[in-house]
Amino acid sequence: MVKVQWYPGHMEKARRQMTERLKAVDLIIELRDARIPEASTNPMLNMMAQGKPRLIVLAKTDMADPVQTEKWVRALRKDNQSCLAVDLMRDSSAGKKIIREALVLMKPKRDKQRARGINPRAVRAMACGIPNVGKSTMINRIAGKNTVKAADKPGVTRSLTWIHADPQLELLDTPGVLWPKFDDEMTGSLLAALGSINDDILDRKMIAMDAIHVIQDLYPGKLEEIYESGEVNPNGMLKAIAAKRRCLRENGEADTKRAAELFLTELRHARLGRLSLEHAKDENSEENAE
Repeated sequence: MVKVQWYPGHMEKARRQMTERLKAVDLIIELRDARIPEASTNPMLNMMAQGKPRLIVLAKTDMADPVQTEKWVRALRKDNQSCLAVDLMRDSSAGKKIIREALVLMKPKRDKQRARGINPRAVRAMACGIPNVGKSTMINRIAGKNTVKAADKPGVTRSLTWIHADPQLELLDTPGVLWPKFDDEMTGSLLAALGSINDDILDRKMIAMDAIHVIQDLYPGKLEEIYESGEVNPNGMLKAIAAKRRCLRENGEADTKRAAELFLTELRHARLGRLSLEHAKDENSEENAE
């Protein structure tokens, strides 16, 4: 497993600003990647959140295993926390679904305000998530127009901005933020494999081999079928990918570095099918039995 770390200065600045601004926020809307719902949550958010209601939005559902996404939605719903899976790219009603779920989560507080004769103002929500998870796209869906710039790379949003997204919901847009040190190497490798870490600092061959190992474990035979290879060793699979995709050097040898880059591109754009690289625990499994 390759060790990955990326925490540039603008992320630390954003973390401090988010902690300050949370005082003026009613609700946290946290965007996660449906393919890696655990790896794509920032553990610092638990400390920063101050017990505020949280709506977890699982994005990129069109690329994730639908069975696993349903399991994750159930697993992530609990007291003071809701979870919603949406296709931000194709579902034109995704924004309305998020607004509706946010208002449901805030209903107890708003009902108490009404009982005291207070007319509730628009809900103020902080929109946050890791880099390149689709936060700008989510805000544009909620607002119904291109309010903020969206790009298929990490680090585009650098400042905190209030956006009047809807008459009932105001959003505080925040930069994609990671955390200073990953608890385990798998987290960093998964984030890197799916494009939430600057590619320029990565050993993409090692990242690709980690991802190959995970996919072979969770979806046995999947890669062997796609790349027409019986290889189970990640390095051997890279050679098979090189042969299948014609990533060859002049002497005919496999160019495993190019093959790794191509594999990561295919993985990130779901050209290998709808895969989730983290599976939810089966609610009916023995380990979860009472």
